[in-house]
Amino acid sequence: MRLCMMLPPVPDRRWAVARQMGVRHAIAKLAPELTGGPPPWDMVALAAHVARYREAGFQIVGLEGDQFDMGRIKLGLPGRDEDIARYRTMLANMGRAGIRLLCLNFMVGIGWYRTDPRVPTRGGAFVSGFDAEKAEAMGPTEAGIVPHDRIWANWTYFVRAVAPAAEAAGVTLGLHPDDPPVPSLRGIGRVLTSADAMERAIALADSPAVGMTFCQGSLKTMGEDVPACIRRFKDRIAFIHVRDVRGTASRFEETFPDDGDTDMAAVFRAYAAAGLDVPIRPDHAPAMDGDAAHDGPVHGINVGYEANGMIFTVGYMKGLMQATGIRWSLGDHR
Repeated sequence: MRLCMMLPPVPDRRWAVARQMGVRHAIAKLAPELTGGPPPWDMVALAAHVARYREAGFQIVGLEGDQFDMGRIKLGLPGRDEDIARYRTMLANMGRAGIRLLCLNFMVGIGWYRTDPRVPTRGGAFVSGFDAEKAEAMGPTEAGIVPHDRIWANWTYFVRAVAPAAEAAGVTLGLHPDDPPVPSLRGIGRVLTSADAMERAIALADSPAVGMTFCQGSLKTMGEDVPACIRRFKDRIAFIHVRDVRGTASRFEETFPDDGDTDMAAVFRAYAAAGLDVPIRPDHAPAMDGDAAHDGPVHGINVGYEANGMIFTVGYMKGLMQATGIRWSLGDHR
């Protein structure tokens, strides 16, 4: 496996921490609101990002999240065909740049979402939490009511349009489950809320270039058996997010990776048995002493990606990988 960290496009302490831990594989989000420049459908801009990470000792092995505004695509609005054309260009650019993974989601209107960004946990650290009752009390978003069948139709239209471009570019699309995996969120249907739904979404793509981002925390809050899901999806797992939670889809909180509901040793034994060789990264780590604890809305990597929490999680992952016989690469850059 390729041990990675999510590193923002503007260097900060996490870049130094990753280097000190020996991690040289980076996952990046290169959207304009983070970079101040064009999205990765612009080859010059993408090449510049790749060069900047490389100069700092990192190889970008994957992009993650919406790299530009996907609202028209996910809602099926006029202009989506132009946006899909840009997406196809982005995939071609990724292939030319040697970036072989794109972690995408199809959460409409609201991305990953928490009602509580600052929940106290072990030893005074902070994690994020979700309460469906609090979310619903906020009422619908400006998108209004978006039914499930509309989202399924828009997903099918989109993925069948972009999958051939991914195949041609040698890029794998790793579809992320909905987070939180509730049936609806503030009036918007959530469709990727079970292992069966993930299987359906991948089958609708009808492409070897479309697989799954195996987010342990999302599957756990769905109530799924995580090791069993590894066995079920082993041929489709393109990327792994390591985190743990306590609770159910309607009410849960993040935890330290050794303190949640998941038998993490069993999960890593299942990864070893499956023989997976994909990028794997820590996800949604606690804010520990010395980390900034955020109080506002949760989005992107402003919560759950603090440096000290990442240090703890990477160390924990390395220990589990070594104990279960998983071979990993930290990257070749020095």
